[in-house]
Amino acid sequence: MNRIKQSLAWWCFGRTMDAGALISTAVKIGYKGVEMAPEELWPQIIDAGLQIVTAGGHQWHPYGLSRLEEHDRIEDEVKAKLDTAMKWHIPCLIVFSGNRNGMDDATGIHNSVIGLRRLAPLAEAAGVTLVMELLNSKVDHHDYMCDHTPWGVEVCQQVNSPAVKLLYDIYHMQIMEGDVIRTIRDNIAHIGHMHTAGNPGRNDLDETQELYYPAIARAIADTGYTGFLGQEFMPKGDAAAALEYAFKACDV
Repeated sequence: MNRIKQSLAWWCFGRTMDAGALISTAVKIGYKGVEMAPEELWPQIIDAGLQIVTAGGHQWHPYGLSRLEEHDRIEDEVKAKLDTAMKWHIPCLIVFSGNRNGMDDATGIHNSVIGLRRLAPLAEAAGVTLVMELLNSKVDHHDYMCDHTPWGVEVCQQVNSPAVKLLYDIYHMQIMEGDVIRTIRDNIAHIGHMHTAGNPGRNDLDETQELYYPAIARAIADTGYTGFLGQEFMPKGDAAAALEYAFKACDV
């Protein structure tokens, strides 16, 4: 069984902890990487022995890859981020479908495939994986299009590139479809990165929420998954204690 590499999303924990304290705490607990951290902190993070695991591939926008008219903008932004990713050895850039705004799923898939086929050769050449994030459209991201695993898997299958996968967010997909362990097992070939959070509330991975992360993490490890599992939740209390609790829950 693999021992899962764990990372933490900076935006969740950097709000309440000093940067130096957060970095040293992460190292002490056993984290291997940091996600979505401010670029000016990257040298400090790397000097501490942590990896920059993810960064945004393009600007968050109501309209994303599902809109043909956005493709030129997104390609320009992703090209620039790929150069950055190669320089800093960042394995994954996060991309987004954008919102439906009345568009049907089939058209959204078709358009996203066109956009990602433009980007896939660039990502392959850079040795970087573009991960389209699965988000819930019920609570946090109303009208977001890539809100179910089958939608994202269909896009990945049609693009058919090792550099295009999904960011499977366990919290978001628990809200939309549940059946998390089976879904991960069945679709692991198309998953390039994962995120956690407790549900309901998007808080700690403690006993007040409905997801049992030790079993989920064990199932992920059993698939042979070699990517990162990123802790992306908002701590209810002490951030360092929440990070340690979450790490132990997923350390299988």
